[in-house]
Amino acid sequence: MSDHKLYLYPKWLRVWHGINALSIIMLIATGISMQYSNVNYPIINFKYAVPFHNLFGVITLVNYLAFIIINSVTGNRKAYKLHFKGLMDRLIKQSQYYLSGYFKGEPKPFPVSKTEKFNPLQKVAYVTAMYLLVPLVILTGLALLFPEVIIERFLKTSGIRLTAIFHASLGFLISLFLFIHLYVASVGKHPFRNYRSIITGYHED
Repeated sequence: MSDHKLYLYPKWLRVWHGINALSIIMLIATGISMQYSNVNYPIINFKYAVPFHNLFGVITLVNYLAFIIINSVTGNRKAYKLHFKGLMDRLIKQSQYYLSGYFKGEPKPFPVSKTEKFNPLQKVAYVTAMYLLVPLVILTGLALLFPEVIIERFLKTSGIRLTAIFHASLGFLISLFLFIHLYVASVGKHPFRNYRSIITGYHED
């Protein structure tokens, strides 16, 4: 075990992360099952997929509100603050590391520290996911749960159909983010160390 450890993930964040991960996985599985309910072997039978999708959608909403509230009153909010000056250069530098530097054994261009939990690419991705994609998928999900609030027709197309397409598209982007997140978490000398960090709370170099 590394001697250099930083306590970066408080208990509330680890609990939130676990609930969020389970909810997102279940939403993806039930969402796919609902989209492809006409195939012989959907992941989950349609009659179960719908109520489970709604249930985990509500759990995601409550969990997200808890994240926003707790994150705003703790120091963890600083991890999501974007610094736009020189951002593009930092993004390119981090991208080059992921694409080639990592495989050559080069050091991380932006090591994890107490003040900088995320590298530039991670920060942009997490801010986009947590403050744009997740709120939008929740709002469109609520609209589909209460379709009477949806505009009946928009540009001569059913408002419900457009909302459903937008909701599914957002779900796809969040799914893409999840897979990239899992890959990035495995980048390093010890592929499973970051996964252990979210359990223990300690980041190890």
